[in-house]
Amino acid sequence: MNKNTKLIGTSLLTAIASSLCCITPILAFIFGASGIASTLSWLKPFRPYLVVFTILILSFTWYKKLKTKKEINCNCNINENPSFFQSKIFLGIVTVFAIGMTIFPYFSSIFYSKSEKEIIVVDKTNMRTIKIDVKGMTCSSCEKHINYAINQLNGILKVRSSYKNENTEIQFNKSKTTVEEIKNAINSTGYSVINTK
Repeated sequence: MNKNTKLIGTSLLTAIASSLCCITPILAFIFGASGIASTLSWLKPFRPYLVVFTILILSFTWYKKLKTKKEINCNCNINENPSFFQSKIFLGIVTVFAIGMTIFPYFSSIFYSKSEKEIIVVDKTNMRTIKIDVKGMTCSSCEKHINYAINQLNGILKVRSSYKNENTEIQFNKSKTTVEEIKNAINSTGYSVINTK
């Protein structure tokens, strides 16, 4: 294995690691293992460093690939056609994949279906709005995961989660669901309820 192949492998790993905190909730959603959604949220503080490291490695790999090679006069048998894994095409594919992984948090919400609720007429005395502080959200994918879990409950009228504010606001019919059921739905996703207001 030559140095370029090692550099390409390293750039792939760092690109994937930079977005693991946002990839995990989608994988959990797809495979029905919601409890693992927030397991890699601890990577979020390292994301900027992983993105920079990925860019540096890919830049260096492209530099090595594109720099002109000095000609050596020898009667050696030099293989003019490098293998596919040492070609510019493969490096281009890896670069596109790495860019996709590093920007993944910005488009990850497309994997969740729109969970718009049908508007239901509810007696105002049965309506209640609560705000719950949630630990572990790192991107819009986390918000969608929590919104989806809460919307599965009966009587939910409106849900708005915010990873920036680390909370979710829920409007619901208290005759059809309870605060405890909502908290359990959030906790079942792998994120943690901290406080209810």
